[in-house]
Amino acid sequence: MDTKTKVLEVMKAAGKPVSAGEVEKLSGIDRKEIDKAFKELKAENAIVSPVRCKWEPAK
Repeated sequence: MDTKTKVLEVMKAAGKPVSAGEVEKLSGIDRKEIDKAFKELKAENAIVSPVRCKWEPAK
């Protein structure tokens, strides 16, 4: 499973908008990998930011 998929699963499981730091705590994935995945997911419009610095999967 790739990092982007893992990050999305953690975000869905959280059930609320989360920051990269929260994803790191919940998943154990390295922060640099999370930041890279966030950048790619944002470019694909797979995640949205309803609150400043917090992200959730796009509906």
